Amino acid sequence: MNLNQSQTLAVSHNTGPMLVAAGPGSGKTSVITARIQNLIERYGLNPSNILVITFTRAAADQMKDRFRKITDGLYPAVTFGTFHAIYFNIIKHAYNFSSANILQEEQKKQYLREIIIQQGIETEDENDLISSIISEISLIKGERISLDHYYSQSCSDDVFRKIYGEYESQLQSINRIDFDDILLICYELLKERKDILAIWQKKYTYILIDEFQDINKIQYDIIKMIASGNDNIFAVGDDDQSVYRFRGSKPEIMLNFGKDYPDAKKVFLDINYRSLKRIVKASLNLIKNNRSRYEKQIIAVREEGGYIDIRNFPGQKEENLFITEKIRKYMEDGMEPGQIAVLYRTNIGAGKLIEKLMEYNIPFYVKDTLPNLFRHWISQSMIAYIRLALGDRSREMFLKIINRPNRFVSRAILNEKIISFAGLKNSYSDKIWMQDRIEKLERDLQMLSGMNPFSAINYIRKGIGYDEYLREYAAQRRINEEELFDVLEEIQEGAKEFNTFDAWFEHIRKYSEELLKKQGNSREKKNYVQISTMHSAKGLEFEAVFIPDAVEGITPYRKAVSEEELEEERRLFYVAVTRTKDCLHIYSPKEIHNKEMKVSRFVGEMICDFAELIPGRYIIHAKYGEGIIEQYSEGKLKVQFPGLQKPLLFDAKYAVSNNIIRIK
Repeated sequence: MNLNQSQTLAVSHNTGPMLVAAGPGSGKTSVITARIQNLIERYGLNPSNILVITFTRAAADQMKDRFRKITDGLYPAVTFGTFHAIYFNIIKHAYNFSSANILQEEQKKQYLREIIIQQGIETEDENDLISSIISEISLIKGERISLDHYYSQSCSDDVFRKIYGEYESQLQSINRIDFDDILLICYELLKERKDILAIWQKKYTYILIDEFQDINKIQYDIIKMIASGNDNIFAVGDDDQSVYRFRGSKPEIMLNFGKDYPDAKKVFLDINYRSLKRIVKASLNLIKNNRSRYEKQIIAVREEGGYIDIRNFPGQKEENLFITEKIRKYMEDGMEPGQIAVLYRTNIGAGKLIEKLMEYNIPFYVKDTLPNLFRHWISQSMIAYIRLALGDRSREMFLKIINRPNRFVSRAILNEKIISFAGLKNSYSDKIWMQDRIEKLERDLQMLSGMNPFSAINYIRKGIGYDEYLREYAAQRRINEEELFDVLEEIQEGAKEFNTFDAWFEHIRKYSEELLKKQGNSREKKNYVQISTMHSAKGLEFEAVFIPDAVEGITPYRKAVSEEELEEERRLFYVAVTRTKDCLHIYSPKEIHNKEMKVSRFVGEMICDFAELIPGRYIIHAKYGEGIIEQYSEGKLKVQFPGLQKPLLFDAKYAVSNNIIRIK
């Protein structure tokens, strides 16, 4: 294996702690596997004393396969596994656990669903609430936080504590532990039983950790205990790619490694074998704006070719059309679909592009959960109102809208499969004000029946009061109301294209059927264009990457307020940018859902002092048209526009970030 100087230093390291800061495309997997081989063949280490930890089972299997190939399978005793797998093996021996004792994720969701119902919690987005509660439970256990000092982000603190307490009681009653308990129990066991700790310290004398930037506190505390004595920890990661703080990951663990291990050696894998020089340059311009990071320079092996395309579009419709046509052009020119990726900040943004890809018959798959906008509970509310307006009187439809907004109608009176307005009013014969509310709903539905889909949704929002209901619900659930209104705006915008309810419903049916066909094992879809979130693209590489909707509020995400959160958002954008080998497309619509958008600050940071802005390049200005760069120096652009006697001077970063100019 041909190794560069930094890789050689890492691979030849023998005893003691070492931190390997590995930039994108720097060959970290090769370094880890080569070092294992070196420990065995050069330093005579027993393979059974080596532990290699990754974060996913797939990554562990991939690392194991790579090691087997370079050593012809000579050393099967080396242990490869995830944190959870390794730690469960430790507690299994101590407490006689088996896999049957572990609560599976689907079971966990079902238990929490039942607890939420038992507690009488009414929620529109049950699955989202359950996911949020699961994340919070993981955070509490991973950080060993006292429940009394924890403030929930999902619901009221009292409600969360009741859910947590009931959940833990259920686990105990059925003798189950969840995946977070594996870490907690392992930590407590090794802390209290020095004899058991000594066994594992003797077993694993050398520990190698991949993706070290994603480690959380309890995982790290356990590793430090096992490694204690010889401290042979070989930690490999990229602090600039730490993007899982919401799961409890702490990039500061990697940044403070030298404080925990003052004698630790440090190596930077600073050669990028993946991306072209201009992409590496742009990514470094971006990430250097973060304060909490190791300062590093990365050298690109690949000097020439490829490009970075930064564009503004009037709206998302034009943006999606351009992306689709560009992908088709790439394919016509011979690029494999599997070498193309479209990366979104969140998966909800991909819906309209998916429709366009379907229309053009471009093969694609969605790496994350398929985002069917019409399955969202807000869509279901809109559809239910319209179905009722068209004469549907099923209990199912009434339940979806009767208290959205709240009319204070009891669900108990909706006890028949078919509901009549006469029956509803009769149930409240002694309450005139309730009869008035029911009669208003009846009149509202009559109004809706004569409208087109766009007007009907608008009337539901403004005339019936659905917007106000969403605001109240967002406050109750402690979520940002803008997220809910984004969904509603997208539904309404999409409905604008249809003149009748029948045409809209037919579109929803066809779209849902097509989307269902796209589900399946991603391994079977290697030659499909990948639609993914930035998070899920981590570790992957493509010839061409598109980053749509690069606007403030989406990336960085509107929830990111603190410096810590903004730095994580920048790291996430950095991950997206560094997935590409050759061609990077960063696009932004000037308007989304009738709201004016501002180009993401990250775009301006990338092109600040950027070598792409050289004399001869074209610039587009909204007022003056197409101009030519005459000079670029220290972030300043001198551009000559036709019809102007003198060239104009721009601050490149400011001008691009504020939609004043764009690179052609």
